[in-house]
Amino acid sequence: MTDLINKEGLKLPLVALRDMVVFPRVSTSLDVGRKESVAAVRSAAGNDRYLIMLMQKTPEVEMPLPEDLYTIGTVAKIEQMLQLPGGIIRILVKGVSRVCVSDIERNTGHLTGTAVDIEETHENPMEEEAYRRNIMHRFFDFLHETKQGLPDKAITEIRNITNPGHLADFVASQMQMPADKKQKILEDTDVTDRIKQVFQLLNEEIEIGEIETRINAQVRSHMEKEQRDYFLRQKIKSIHDQLGDNISEEEEAEEYRQKLEKSGIPKEYKAKLRKEIARLETMPPMMAESAIIRNYLDWVFDIPWTEESKDNLDLEKTKQMLDEDHYGLEKIKERILEYLSVRILSPESKGPILCFVGPPGVGKTSLAQSIARALGRNFARISLGGVHDEAEIRGHRRTYIGAMPGRFIEAMQQAKTINPLLLLDEIDKVGNDFRGDPASALLEALDPEQNKEFHDNYIDIPYDLSKVFFIATANTLSTIPAALLDRMEVISLSGYTEGEKLEIAKKYLVPRQRKQNGLKASQIKFSDTLLRKIIRNYTREAGVRELERTIGSLCRKVAKKVVMHDESMPELSARTYEKYLGPVKYMPMAEEHPSAVGRVNGLAWTAAGGEVLDTEAVAIPGKGRLILTGRLGDVMKESATAAYTYVKSRASDLKLKEDFWEKLDLHLHFPEGAVPKDGPSAGVTIATAIASAVTGRKVRSDTAMTGEINLLGEVLPIGGVKEKVLAADQLGIKQVLLPEKNRKDLEEVPDDVKKRVHFVFVKNADDVLKHALM
Repeated sequence: MTDLINKEGLKLPLVALRDMVVFPRVSTSLDVGRKESVAAVRSAAGNDRYLIMLMQKTPEVEMPLPEDLYTIGTVAKIEQMLQLPGGIIRILVKGVSRVCVSDIERNTGHLTGTAVDIEETHENPMEEEAYRRNIMHRFFDFLHETKQGLPDKAITEIRNITNPGHLADFVASQMQMPADKKQKILEDTDVTDRIKQVFQLLNEEIEIGEIETRINAQVRSHMEKEQRDYFLRQKIKSIHDQLGDNISEEEEAEEYRQKLEKSGIPKEYKAKLRKEIARLETMPPMMAESAIIRNYLDWVFDIPWTEESKDNLDLEKTKQMLDEDHYGLEKIKERILEYLSVRILSPESKGPILCFVGPPGVGKTSLAQSIARALGRNFARISLGGVHDEAEIRGHRRTYIGAMPGRFIEAMQQAKTINPLLLLDEIDKVGNDFRGDPASALLEALDPEQNKEFHDNYIDIPYDLSKVFFIATANTLSTIPAALLDRMEVISLSGYTEGEKLEIAKKYLVPRQRKQNGLKASQIKFSDTLLRKIIRNYTREAGVRELERTIGSLCRKVAKKVVMHDESMPELSARTYEKYLGPVKYMPMAEEHPSAVGRVNGLAWTAAGGEVLDTEAVAIPGKGRLILTGRLGDVMKESATAAYTYVKSRASDLKLKEDFWEKLDLHLHFPEGAVPKDGPSAGVTIATAIASAVTGRKVRSDTAMTGEINLLGEVLPIGGVKEKVLAADQLGIKQVLLPEKNRKDLEEVPDDVKKRVHFVFVKNADDVLKHALM
């Protein structure tokens, strides 16, 4: 350290000590609790781990000034740190050097000072060595008399100390003496004088220890059990007072016992908790096990056991609140009103488990929050996306270091009632690996027959989840295990139509973004025409997230114009919006892709909603090969093969030579080759592309299609009709070809979409080619 501190000194964080001295070259453990001291320790730990340890003249001073501190102290290095309950930090420091401290000031939340190294002097080295040997001998007598045990490593270290000044410091640190005497020893820079002082004090302590031993022996021989208990408790209280602890173990245990009696924990498990409280009461406070027990008891008593909120059973008010928060979504609102009706007729009925399935941005999560508000229930969210460890659901057993309860218990602790609304977000993204299967662990929590006694490994007391209203969200059902899906009532949320997006923007998005960006209604206006152009030309999504981001971008640009008084930018309107947002991102499909040979608009379903999928086919001279590109799945490859076979079988009807395929290679490509594509619903799309490529007839660019095809050319039904139709409408498609057996699914399509799009229901591929080829 001498190398680090030059003559001008070194500025370091400073910790003020109460009745305690840290000596150079001696390791000392201490608890730091004051806010300034904690900040100083953290500052040192974040740098080179050195700090100044300086004792206060008056321990009662909470925020000492420079005049309240001694000027001689020790520069110490932090060896270890441990965070304890209550914001206390336990640190192990090793003294490095005696220093004189000056320029003490308070900044950055803690004290700092400039430390200058103090050189030791040696008046009589021979005398020092003699005292060193005597002190070494007497110190072990002191340990024996006081029955003060030291680790073997420390004993070895003492025997190897050859420096008299070092030995004097070490022995002084181990002796029970007033702090002012230790400070005096620390301030003594003459090693000869210092070692004499320590030798004298050591002899006095040995004599006192002998007297104490005799007194204790006499007292013990006459002490009865009650007197012994009283004495020990008073001794413990004295130790706590010295350490500055506010609450004793007895008071803490009594507090836990009161919580236990008031709690609604089942009687058969209260005995188990009483044992844990008794263990905590008899355990030394600094044992690691005590922190584990304390943490466990805090969790158990923080969980609601009987607290229950009252449902809002006013159906009219609930309906009004749901309508205020969300536009449309009539099916879900109707389901919530049905649930409340059942609650009115049967108050003890079990809570339902709903699963909202739909593309991102359609309002699944916000809808769950709105339902909780309408019902008057507390709300908590459990994020399941990416969870791979079963312990995340069931919790860890307390035998593990850092054990914690599972997500359900954490959510209940957050909700504070036994009947909250719990949102299981992204339930379709739960994974499994060598750490277990979280999806299987969810079965117990979601099964109405089992969740009355849900078992969390950490709490280890059956917990009642039967009154919880569970709502799960997912983008797709395909990745949810069948057993888990069977326990939920699935409600699908499709993407929004242009009209619905317009109403949502007017009622919710525009007011919210205007408020967030500090604008008044007079400073920015969104007309219906402007909003429609934003929806059509700058967003292509099932939900409204991108739409809200675009509206937010416009608000920010207008805010800048207002603050800077920028007259170069025109007022925002349906005519000037491109100056704010830049060139149009999306054009109607017919404008982007004019009618061409071999290019077909297919309709696909993805977890993000419906999508218009380009399909391209080119016939080139060759030997009859079928080339497929675009990262296709096995099912889609088989659909392409079936469609190719169908076209070959219809060669004469398409006015082709019977052996045309022997002289032509056919290349089928699906753009966006980095995106995986699979499923059978592209069968009619592929057949149309092949037929167009080999006949040279163009395909209508304003037409899109979907449907599975077999070798006989029959068009088979598919799923996701509503999502596919909404995607087609968004891209300006005027005609959609659907399988005849999907006619019933058209009832789910909004009426305004039906007015804009012409639907043709086909039974076989011949009908498809008739309406698609020009």
